[in-house]
This record gives sequence, structure tokens and C-alpha cells, in this order.
Amino acid sequence: MGLEKIKMPQLGESVTEGTISSWLVKPGDQVNKYDPIAEVMTDKVNAEVPSSYTGVIKELIAEEGDTLEVGDFMCHIEVEGAGSADEEETKQEEQKQETAPKKETKPAAEKKPAKQSKNDQGSKKRYSPAVMTLAQEHDIDLNQVEGSGRGGRITRKDLEKIIESGEIPTAEQEQAVEPSAAPQQPTASEQPAASQKPAPQTNIQSAEGDVEIPVTGVRKAIASNMVKSKTEIPHAWMMVEVDVTNLVQLRNAKKNQFKQQEGYSLTYFAFFVKAVAQALKEYPQLNSQWAGDKIIQKKAINLNIAVAKDDELFVPVIRDADEKSIKGIAKDITELANKARQGKLTSKDMEGGTFTVNNTGSFGSVQSMGVINHPQAAILQVESIVKKPVFQDGMFGARDMVNLCLSLDHRVLDGLVAGNFLARVKEILEKMSEEHTSIY
Repeated sequence: MGLEKIKMPQLGESVTEGTISSWLVKPGDQVNKYDPIAEVMTDKVNAEVPSSYTGVIKELIAEEGDTLEVGDFMCHIEVEGAGSADEEETKQEEQKQETAPKKETKPAAEKKPAKQSKNDQGSKKRYSPAVMTLAQEHDIDLNQVEGSGRGGRITRKDLEKIIESGEIPTAEQEQAVEPSAAPQQPTASEQPAASQKPAPQTNIQSAEGDVEIPVTGVRKAIASNMVKSKTEIPHAWMMVEVDVTNLVQLRNAKKNQFKQQEGYSLTYFAFFVKAVAQALKEYPQLNSQWAGDKIIQKKAINLNIAVAKDDELFVPVIRDADEKSIKGIAKDITELANKARQGKLTSKDMEGGTFTVNNTGSFGSVQSMGVINHPQAAILQVESIVKKPVFQDGMFGARDMVNLCLSLDHRVLDGLVAGNFLARVKEILEKMSEEHTSIY
């Protein structure tokens, strides 16, 4: 018998860390290889982590709520024929030496940060690109942060605690405690941090009868992504009203037979997704991403759709939507929605989206402005179809009308191309009818 260590796996493209939502095992449990041992949340997907071995769980190294880097150890498992503990420790030391500066020959150097000068610490701070991005968003000087991860590594959880406290460590604070530093006149952007940092959230107190709900799991990931989108992307908005009377008649005429033949529903949303995919083919500027010094125009048209499960929101992807029929899109919508509600979505189901279509009309909404799904350039909200009196052919009549609301990244798109795109989606939808539209 010997001990092995199960590591945090990479649960998706560009995923660098994951938060343990809940352990599915406890010390003493017997597990088989590939049995799920923990539920883990990343900024892309919730997933179950499988056991890498068959054996008995001996120790849970991390706790629920802990954020671990990819490759960090999660738990010990006792297995038949495992390598010795000395061999495992040797592997750990080799990993540390690969990531540490060459002048550090002893692992103990990282265990005593208190005895190093601040300048030495600043050159040895370890953190992932995701942590660096979060620090930049909140003006946090990482040289001032003590990491709680392995070897003093700064984790996302460390930064989240700082952000929640409202005490943001900045470079100005370091200068204030260095008597040898030459005094400098502060510029407009270097005014005291108290005027720049957000009000501490701890000042908000609960009253008797209030219910405090911890911000964890998917809600925390959504909050982080929304802040990133609104902070980085200059949003602009447009809306058009579309007459979908003929589309409604088409769908009503086909829905019962379609359900009987195919086994799933022919929803209005499938028609809208088809129209958006077709228009994106003609206006590829909307199918782009901002990349700092360039704009990346994506070839594949992979559409994110929003799917809710209880209080959780997922945005799985319909791949190559422009190549699919209305029936094919309806099938994908049904399958992705079912997988989300059953907790079976994988990281692959969530990756590679290039544009988002949100069915806000399912809630009865008639007008809304979505927050762009970073790093995409736009999101389209499909609102509720409502009966309205419309003046047409010299008289008023009842028509089925719907609003399409577009949020766009003004760095990538301007009003001209976005307006032409919306006009094209409107034209495609208004031409859908029993005579001119094939479901298959």
C-alpha cells in the first residue's frame, strides 16, 4: 500500500484554477478510478473531478471554498502498489525548482517570506495570469499581498478577500513606509487611495430579520465576469422592432407535427438563432473579439445561449450554427438545456463561443440591455412576442411584434455596421413564412 496525491485538473481551455464547491467523499471512503470525488467551479463551468486511482481516501488537503491552481494537490488516496512517500516528495521538490528562480536552491527560502525585504519579495511573487488580471482590475499591488497558496503563491481567493475588505494595497502604501525613498509630488492619478478605492463592503450591516446569503459558487463567478465586462468593455446599445406575425403562424402550423416526429419542441428561439447565424455570416464584424492591439474576426459562428438551472446560469455553445437548419438548432437547444438541468454540461460544451443570443422573452421581458459575454463583441436579447396594433395598408391591425436589443463593444463596432446587422436580422425574420421557410 502507498499514498498518492490527486491534483486539481485543468477543466477547460485557459482555465488556471478552480474552487472546490463541495467534497463528494470523506476520509475512509473507498473509491474506484474515475469516480467523482469533488464538485469544482471555474469561471467557465461547474464540473465533477474524478479520482485518478482506485483506493481509500486518507486525507482531504483542501477545504470546501478553497481555490486551487491547476496542478495543486487536493487529497491523499491510499492505493495498491503506489510509489513511496519519498518518491512523491522528490517530485514535489522538482516541481518547485522548475518554477522558482535559479538562485534559490533551498525550498525553505519560500517558507520564510517575513525575513526578506519587500523588494526581494516583489521579485519572487508567484501567481497565475488570472490572478494578475484580477489584480489589475482592482488596482491591487501584488507586491503587497501575502499569498496563502503553496510556496506563498497568490490565489484568486487571496484577492477576493482583499476586495471584500475594501483595504486595497497599492504601490503608494509601500512608498509611505520607506523612509529612504525620495519624496515625490503625487500626480492626479496618484492621489490618496482612499479617494479611489470602493467603499468597504463591511460597512453594510444587516438589520433584524434580514437574510444574509453568502456569495459563492456560480453567483460569485457571474459577478466577477460581469464586473470584468462592464469595466473593460465600452458598451453601446441599439434596438429594432420586428413584425414576426408570419413566423408565429409558421411555428404554430408546424409545432405539433414536429414534436410528434422529432420528440422535442419547435421553439420560437430556434428561428431567432437561425436568423442571427445567417446575419453573422453576412456581417462577420459582429463575430469578433477585442485583443488589445488587434481585432480577431472569428471564422466559426458558435453561438452561446443562456440556460438557467435553479439559481445557476450557464451559457453553452451551439457550434457552427450557420451550417445548421432550424431543426438542427432546435435539437441543440433542447440537448444543451437538458444537460444543464441535469448537471451534465462539460467544459467543452461551454468553450469557443463567438456571439451570444439571450432569450429574455421567456421571462416576459419586452426590453433589456444585456452585458456582453467577455471577450465577445456583442450580445443580442430576444424579447417577448406581443400583440400590438400596427398601421399597415391603410388600416390598423393586430400584429405579432418583438424587440431585438443589441449590446455592442464600441471598440470593435460602430453604429453603422451594428445597425445594418440588426436590419438584416429583422429582414430575415419578417420573410419567414410557411411558403418560404424550410424547417429542415
